[in-house]
Amino acid sequence: MAILLVSLCIILSSLCSDAKVSKFSIKEASIHDIKLAFKQNRVTSRQLVEFYLEEIQRLNPILNAVIEVNPDALALADKADRDRKAKKPGSLLALAGMPIILKDNIATKDKLNTTAGSYALLKSMVPQDAGVVKKLRKNGAIILGKASMTEWAASRSSNMPNGWNARHGQSANPYNLSADPCGSSAGSAISVAANMAAISLGTETAGSILCPANANSVVGIKPTVGLTSRAGVIPISPRQDTVGPICRTVSDAVYVLDAIVGYDPDDSAPTRSASKYIPKGGYLQFLKPDGLKGKRLGIMRYSFSGFKNNTKLLESYAPHFTTLRQRGAVLVDIVDTVNFDMIISNMLINQERAMEVEFKQALNAYLKQLVTSQVRSLADLIAFNKKFSKLEKLKEYGQDILEVSEKTNGIGIKEKLLLLNISKASQESFERVMKENKLDAIVTPGISAVSFLSAEGYPGINVPAGYDGDGTPYGITFGGLKGGETKLIEIAYAFEQATKIRKPPSFS
Repeated sequence: MAILLVSLCIILSSLCSDAKVSKFSIKEASIHDIKLAFKQNRVTSRQLVEFYLEEIQRLNPILNAVIEVNPDALALADKADRDRKAKKPGSLLALAGMPIILKDNIATKDKLNTTAGSYALLKSMVPQDAGVVKKLRKNGAIILGKASMTEWAASRSSNMPNGWNARHGQSANPYNLSADPCGSSAGSAISVAANMAAISLGTETAGSILCPANANSVVGIKPTVGLTSRAGVIPISPRQDTVGPICRTVSDAVYVLDAIVGYDPDDSAPTRSASKYIPKGGYLQFLKPDGLKGKRLGIMRYSFSGFKNNTKLLESYAPHFTTLRQRGAVLVDIVDTVNFDMIISNMLINQERAMEVEFKQALNAYLKQLVTSQVRSLADLIAFNKKFSKLEKLKEYGQDILEVSEKTNGIGIKEKLLLLNISKASQESFERVMKENKLDAIVTPGISAVSFLSAEGYPGINVPAGYDGDGTPYGITFGGLKGGETKLIEIAYAFEQATKIRKPPSFS
């Protein structure tokens, strides 16, 4: 009889445990939700991975957001569950047991490819994990797979649509399948928006985190250049490239940011220099519901910011301006008193020319250090594309950006002058506006801040701000000076908590 009672208790306990698990909704769950569910034995890492793999299988034929999944993901999840049960050191870290999708230009030394969406790098072998991947693994994250992206981070062809690459075709916006998903981190944003992953990483050179976050109703953090390592990331411009989180909430993005910032000997000078900006105790402490109180926010009324002479846009954002004021922010109208538009216009021309030179140098260096690869230089890549033009749809989209970059000859006097002009323009426009008006951040609609945030590596955060009549999302961007992440997080989180605009796409 005693044995029967014990057996019955074990069965009932198991049923209760299963009931707890079944009550936990993984869809839209935040990192905080998942961590609490881990603690209460309401969900396992295996169940998380299984859920996301099922959603990828169901939705990816429509959205084309995930270029490939990690064949070891379930095994990694089982290990995370065992470690958590055994209370091994590190098993309770913020990202322990959390599945994450990485943009396909972030190297992983595992069974996954790292191709920037190109057949040219298929089956190439990287020497080691990217710097940010090392930090993610150290924090216990599970690499779920690679996100699709605009091929070569939109640096192959000026005719190529956002979110398209030869390996996987066109990605689609989950809120409006005919809308622009934006790029080049399209797959990273789509994956978390449609609940095909818990969290994701993207990269930005000039808008590739902020833009897809804006277009897919998720949060994107573009960190100060150097705050996160670029080692092992297929480069465009070392002067502008940065790696950052794309997640469903500001708090999730901050959890990820905390995990990936810091010094990396493989990206030594930039990460050492930017380490001074990292606050003691990390960034989570700046998730303050009252974070808008006392902040001075510049409302940019220039052509490049989108607010100038745009009545419809101003009407859409007017309720948000009211919210910002009600939450204690001081809004400062910034008008064109320093020829801002002209300076930025000239800066963008110089920026484009500089990146053409930087891309060739940086890409050649990346390709040469691969263990195995079909291509070892930009010239090899161009030749590969020509040889396999049918496979690469070369006739449709071409490779004009690659070809222009290949014709460059390094950083000479002319190029140094370009870089000097870019820095000078940034100081005379964005930095001058920030300092003269004593601003904590600037506020712009959508991604218009990209034009002046990208050139000198300034940080920005995009947060969901609404939906157009056809359901297409749009966001609001808060940008600041280098190292301004602490203030931007306070502002973005307080805005998010006051508005709670984001909703999951209805079809998924």
